Amino acid sequence: MLVGSLLDFPSKITPFKSKATSRDKIDRLIYFIENEYVEDVDTDSIIESTVNGILTHLDPHSVYIGKDEFEYVEESMRGNFVGIGINFYMYKDTLTVIRTVEDGPSEKAGLKAGDRILLANNDTIYGKNYSSDTIIAKLRGEKKSKINVEIFRKTEDKKYDFTITRDIIPLKSVDISLKIDQNTGYIKVNRFAETTAKEFHKALSELVEKDITRLILDLRDNGGGYVEAAIAMADEFLKQDELIVVTKDRRGTEDKSFATKKGLFEDGELFVLINENSASSSEILAGAIQDNDRGTIVGQLSYGKGLVQREMPLGDGSMIRLTVAQYYTPTGRSIQKPYKNLSEEEYYHDFLQEEEKEYKPNDSLKFVTKGGKTVYGGGGIYPDILSKKNTENQSIIFMMNSALSSNFVFEMIDEKRADFLKMTKSEVGNYLSEKEFYYNEFNKYLFEKGIYLPLNKNKSSIEKYLKAEFIRQLFSEEDYYKILLEDDVVIKEIVKIN
Repeated sequence: MLVGSLLDFPSKITPFKSKATSRDKIDRLIYFIENEYVEDVDTDSIIESTVNGILTHLDPHSVYIGKDEFEYVEESMRGNFVGIGINFYMYKDTLTVIRTVEDGPSEKAGLKAGDRILLANNDTIYGKNYSSDTIIAKLRGEKKSKINVEIFRKTEDKKYDFTITRDIIPLKSVDISLKIDQNTGYIKVNRFAETTAKEFHKALSELVEKDITRLILDLRDNGGGYVEAAIAMADEFLKQDELIVVTKDRRGTEDKSFATKKGLFEDGELFVLINENSASSSEILAGAIQDNDRGTIVGQLSYGKGLVQREMPLGDGSMIRLTVAQYYTPTGRSIQKPYKNLSEEEYYHDFLQEEEKEYKPNDSLKFVTKGGKTVYGGGGIYPDILSKKNTENQSIIFMMNSALSSNFVFEMIDEKRADFLKMTKSEVGNYLSEKEFYYNEFNKYLFEKGIYLPLNKNKSSIEKYLKAEFIRQLFSEEDYYKILLEDDVVIKEIVKIN
């Protein structure tokens, strides 16, 4: 699509008599390099550089996605993949199961956390220093296809053979859904994929059946995704014919989305949590709730990404996401923050929003909701209640949510798995509270990996995340989030609101 068909030039180069268009220049340049340049050149890489170079002259969100990346991106947005359903770790050159997906193929076959996978279809896995991508390629396959594995179970000092039937493994959009007090439900959504609206509807239905009168919808650190999912979620809260979002293209053509049938939670008290990492579809949903006076937005100024992208294939498995329109909230606010005349570094540096930087609404861009509330434009969604910023060091939080802490906790559990498996949740919690040993061991673990961070200033935060990860690996995802929510300053603020 970019390069077009190559012209059939003779071997002897002759001047072009006609005036070349910009597209002709690119075609001819690639032709000359392929056919006349003194050395062999990988023109594919040149073309990719050219595409990326062109896109840098547009906006920050028009991007090129190579064919190697496309499958991963597609999986993430589709919300599932076909596999065996394990979270794994290459521990001492051996593929080791950290935990199995609940009701997934591996759990149904009998695999357990801590199992070492030695062979997969008679192919030796251990001692090969395989990359994660190579391992994934070996374990994945067609739906309902079978894979035979030999495992070593350390707790029993035995080997076992299992046959696992591959199946669809969901990539959850809803991290957790639970009641945090007598009347208040809580749902955390991590992205907007094809399955998000269905997942959310199920989670909300279960909470409504438990007679909640208040709901906290957590969109913090949700970078967005499919707008259709955000519209469907907004429809659960808004009354029929209330405007959700407006898109406007280069020709000024507007497309409006309205709430339709009766939603599950149109009348209960609603709080939507956002922060500086909430973007795109998160902002569409928050803006729709705010502009329709439906709920209270709590947190920090959101990211400010209001550009509409469309995926366009380039014919070789790669594609571009090209900006084709802009989003506007029901009151007419543009969600997109300014980006013109800014370098990519300046644009994304603003996105990081230093902790000491205070954001105030843009008084020159006031809008009024139908209920008479003043809301602000200028990019992003400014909350109704500006909450205290999380005082935890962002680098520490990032690290504690990474594979580093997960792998460390796995190693600690693996040393005493038989003992841990005999403990109840409360017993594990009490045991960890008394064991500063794990904090010290984590310091040592990071030091050995060449990671140096101000850990002593964040000791309580690190201990909390380590405890939560122990509980997750030994018990469940829900228990993990319960521990983190106990100390969440924003949740505490909302619970106090009568």
